[in-house]
Amino acid sequence: MKRYGLLGYPLTHSFSKRYFTERFETEKIDSTYDNFEIDSITKFPEVVKDNPEVIGFNVTIPYKEQVIPYLDELNDSAKEIGAVNTIRVTRTENGVHLKGFNTDTFGFESSLKPLLKDHHKKALILGTGGASKALKYVLKKLGIEYISASIEELKENEIRYEDIDEQLICERLLIINATPLGTYPKVDTFPNIPYEFITDKHLLFDLVYNPEVTQFMAKGQANGATVKNGYEMLLNQAKKSYEIWNAEE
Repeated sequence: MKRYGLLGYPLTHSFSKRYFTERFETEKIDSTYDNFEIDSITKFPEVVKDNPEVIGFNVTIPYKEQVIPYLDELNDSAKEIGAVNTIRVTRTENGVHLKGFNTDTFGFESSLKPLLKDHHKKALILGTGGASKALKYVLKKLGIEYISASIEELKENEIRYEDIDEQLICERLLIINATPLGTYPKVDTFPNIPYEFITDKHLLFDLVYNPEVTQFMAKGQANGATVKNGYEMLLNQAKKSYEIWNAEE
C-alpha cells in the first residue's frame, strides 16, 4: 500500500484528502491519503521520519514557501516561483531524498488556456500572496502582460486597489482573483474593483472554488463576462501531483 498526505495548518476543509480518497476507492487503488496538520514547518522532518510509507506530499497554506529549505531538490518551475505544493519522497538505502514541484502552474494553465481569446493580452491579478506566483509564471509563459493589485507595500508591477480605474479595467481584459475573498463561509465578500466597467470581452478567473459562483464571478457575469472558478485548476494540479509521485525515475 502506498501512502500520500497533505501538509498544512489548519486543514479543516481539505480538498486533497477528499479527492484522493474518493479516487482510490473508485479506481480500487491500494493507497491512502492523510492530513498532516502541523503547527510549525520545523515538524516536517519528524513527519517524514515517522511515516516511512509516505511517498508523496501535497503542501498548502502556510508552508508552500517555508518547506523549501527542508528539500533536497526543486524542479525548474518550483525554483523560479519560489513555492512548492508537491513533494516526491524517494527512500533508498542511502537515505531519503525530497524533491519539490509546483503543480499549481499546470492546473492554472490547463484550466485557463481554453478560455483565452486573442484580445486577452493583458491581465490584472487581484492579490499578491503565494498563489499569485504560480499565476505570474504561467502568464509570462503565455506572453500575457500582468500587474497585481496589492494591499501590502508595493513591489515591482504592483498597484493599489484604489488605482484600478475605468481605463485599467478596459485595457486588462483578463482579471484573476488570487485572494480568498468570496470563499465559503464568507460568500458575500469580493475584491473591491469597479465592476461597472466589465464587458463581454472580459474573462474573470477566480481561484476560489467554493461556492461554485462567487460574488466576483456573478458581478462579471452580470456584465456579460466569461467566468471560471478554481475547481478545475485544483483538480488538474491534484492529478499532476499523482503523476509526479508515481513517475519512473
